[in-house]
Amino acid sequence: MVFLNCSSLRNKKVKSVESMEEEEEAITRSLLLKQKLDSNHQWSSTSDHGGVQLSESSSTTTSIVVLSTLVAVCGSFTFGSAVGYSSPSESGIEEELGLTLAEYSFFGSILTIGGMLGAIFSGKIADFIGRKGAMGVSETFCILGWLAIVFSKDVWWLDLGRFLVGCGIGVLSYVVPIYISEITPKNVRGAFTSLSEAKCGRLKEFEAMLQILRGENADISQEAADIIEYTENLRGISVDGVLHLFQGKYAYSVVVAVGLMAFQEFGGLNGFSFYTSSIFELAGFSSKIGIIAAAIVQILMTTLGVLLIDKCGRRPLLMISMAGTCLGCVLTGFSFFLQDLHIGKEIIPILVLIGVLVYLGSFELGMGGIPWIIMSEIFPITIKSSAGSLVTLVNWMSSGVVSYAFNYVLEWSSAGTFFIFAVICGMGIIFIYKLIPETKGRTLEEIQASFTHIQQ
Repeated sequence: MVFLNCSSLRNKKVKSVESMEEEEEAITRSLLLKQKLDSNHQWSSTSDHGGVQLSESSSTTTSIVVLSTLVAVCGSFTFGSAVGYSSPSESGIEEELGLTLAEYSFFGSILTIGGMLGAIFSGKIADFIGRKGAMGVSETFCILGWLAIVFSKDVWWLDLGRFLVGCGIGVLSYVVPIYISEITPKNVRGAFTSLSEAKCGRLKEFEAMLQILRGENADISQEAADIIEYTENLRGISVDGVLHLFQGKYAYSVVVAVGLMAFQEFGGLNGFSFYTSSIFELAGFSSKIGIIAAAIVQILMTTLGVLLIDKCGRRPLLMISMAGTCLGCVLTGFSFFLQDLHIGKEIIPILVLIGVLVYLGSFELGMGGIPWIIMSEIFPITIKSSAGSLVTLVNWMSSGVVSYAFNYVLEWSSAGTFFIFAVICGMGIIFIYKLIPETKGRTLEEIQASFTHIQQ
């Protein structure tokens, strides 16, 4: 009897799992079918002037969406200030506090240790107190961290402040793109996220918030119904958790998100951004002029990326961006190679400047923001917090390795350092070409359904 009861229970569990998988597959198929029908409808339904008609709720960008996005992307300013601080301040801090190379390398990289800690808890914090609450907590950590740095009189307070700032931006790096992707219409989602409260537990509050975001006269009935149906179905068949991410059906999403983050960092970002002044000084170029030029180029290329992302798409910009970073690494490495051979002394500073500007400008065009956009788009709501924490943690771990090791590798071989980065960027081009799909102009539900469908 005991054997029969155990066998019966096992059979029931197997049937339950099979029915859950069949239900999820049915949801995926229905969403993919809906995507095709919606696409056909958009192309076949034209206005009086011959243009394509889009539903008002999917295309209208209201002032509240713009304002909310601008407030959220202030986190990007905090992030950029923290990352870029160690470059122009290096010589001043070393002189004032008497830091060794090892101590300053630790100061630069401890930001990433804080970022890892913030990344681990970012998903849960965002789910527990909401996206707005998570941004508030992260900014509080950043304020305390900057105050510790400003008033520090020894290396311990300096490191503590840098660590606290890292904790803050570790949360911000996850929650800002997630928040923006959830409040913006699909036709402008990329642009708004590139500038980098959807946590509504009750139905009436959710519909009221969606109405505010889409505009008073917008018809939100279909969009609200789609979101509610998709969310409720997924909640019924999935359980959030890190181990859940390693199921076969999520493998493709995890590989895409983790791969993009790894190539973003191991391609040399923190070497160029944390130690820009050191690179210029090593090449005999004015670090002040170089940093100003780099900042101008980054602003211009970021703006260009925002304007192009929802026109050209994510994938083409990623390809162009990664190719540009590869070229920038090659130029910078070649200039130091000439320096090692004592050839072309006059052109080395200019060549290094061109290489650094090409790298930073190309990075900001696509690789700077698009991996975070794709991360915010491809994971279903049931695993979004765990997936986001994992992906953000990988990003910060990669960042920590590069930022700490850069000075030591640079001492080993200045040319070899950048040639290594160039090879990694070249591998990134192949990765993007082979594995990264286009997500432009599709709803979050459609993207997530298609990813699950690919994995099955």
